[in-house]
Amino acid sequence: MAKIIAVCNQKGGVGKTTTCVSLAAYLAAGGRKTLLVDFDSQANATAGVGLDYQRLFHTVYHTLISSFPLQDVIKKTSIFGLDILPSSPHLSGAQVELNNFPDKETRLRNVLSQVKDQYDYILIDLPPSLGLLTINGLVAADYVLIPIQTEYYALEGLSQLINTIDLIRRNLEHELKILGAVLTLYDRRNRLDRLVVKHIRRHFPGYVFDAMIPRNVSLAEAPSFGKSILQYNPRSEGARAYHHLSQELMRQMEKEITI
Repeated sequence: MAKIIAVCNQKGGVGKTTTCVSLAAYLAAGGRKTLLVDFDSQANATAGVGLDYQRLFHTVYHTLISSFPLQDVIKKTSIFGLDILPSSPHLSGAQVELNNFPDKETRLRNVLSQVKDQYDYILIDLPPSLGLLTINGLVAADYVLIPIQTEYYALEGLSQLINTIDLIRRNLEHELKILGAVLTLYDRRNRLDRLVVKHIRRHFPGYVFDAMIPRNVSLAEAPSFGKSILQYNPRSEGARAYHHLSQELMRQMEKEITI
């Protein structure tokens, strides 16, 4: 049964999609059958694994709104063991259309239940907002992974996300766990970045992964080639960081299961 992880931060530009795509790639490379769910209408995760949403007849939007068969929408990627449920700009319309459904908060959870037993991990790339799509993604997930940029205002606004998670726990009776935070866009040469890391580790209400994701040219370039960092430059500093993150995440998740 898949462990479903939502990668979420309502603040844009924190490396959320890069984290989702890279982590999914390394989980698959580590022998874990993985599904990447692009639940952002910008479809950056879809492009990041080499798919052109303009050439796709059906995307996650159609499974969400029209109950289109999920198996006909999921695509294999060029990485063995990694599949994707692609997105497109059509998904932006679902934000309004979902209000017409009595199960508007649980549509994605119901969709993913069809394939949950076929994967080891399902990663959901959520939009940088706290609307109905994000709520769907959080309700569908068992865990939340929060990328946090190592900048001065990193913790600003996180309280709103944590409040949303608490509301979901109480009002939708869904036991959603915060898996932890991953520090992104880190420049160890910058004194302020080092101070922010100490601040986050001290004040974030939960686990902070040891692996930190650096500012890295290869990480910035890889999406434009439709490749994950694993394929584009596996020897880069960014690739090594995501490999370490995947190893740390698997140890944490699979230790929990065996307890």
